[in-house]
Amino acid sequence: MLAHIEGALEKREVDFFREAMARAQWEDGASTAGANAGDLKSNQQLPPDSELSRALGKRLLSSLLANPAFVSAAVPLHVYPPLFNRYGVGDHFDPHVDNAIRGDAMTGARIRVDLAATVLLSEPDEYDGGELIVEDVYGSRRFKPPAGDLILYSAGSLHMVTPVTGGLRLASFLWLQSMIRADEARSLVCDLDESIQELAPRVGADDPDLRRLVTVYHNLIRYWGEA
Repeated sequence: MLAHIEGALEKREVDFFREAMARAQWEDGASTAGANAGDLKSNQQLPPDSELSRALGKRLLSSLLANPAFVSAAVPLHVYPPLFNRYGVGDHFDPHVDNAIRGDAMTGARIRVDLAATVLLSEPDEYDGGELIVEDVYGSRRFKPPAGDLILYSAGSLHMVTPVTGGLRLASFLWLQSMIRADEARSLVCDLDESIQELAPRVGADDPDLRRLVTVYHNLIRYWGEA
């Protein structure tokens, strides 16, 4: 699973997050790197359990769950509270895979990490380097999209952030447990849902073929999904 969702956040939302982050206190990002990735990571993050981080995460998640493209691609069941980071000059995150299980110290909730997502909050001309690179079945994919775009990818994929050589890279990142565990099945359901969304305005909700596709979609969710 690898999806680039353009405009996942509106510009006014991006501006809101940036203004809040500009006034924030930051800490070393190593605390969320996982047991085997601490030495690979150099960046700063908002303290995950801080009031600000939780409030911003709640607002971000509300926006993403209202985005049909995100919901279609992720089919989210549980979402780890979104985190926020910044990469200055020299910061990087070397190639790694994410931990399979994440636990939230504040709530005690634990999720299986199927997917990871990065939401860019800096424009690409505001920093040099800092590309997100994800390895998938088609090879190495490089991303440096506009602010507000979201990259969704399998948490088990090897991925990295290249060193920032100028400016400041701001982003949010989150982990998800999907209702549909298998990447292949989730991709099929996503393709079907996107086709339904594209067809509906053209043929109308009463079209019998569209209704048949909607029936197949929901029955696939019923067959593969967890709740």
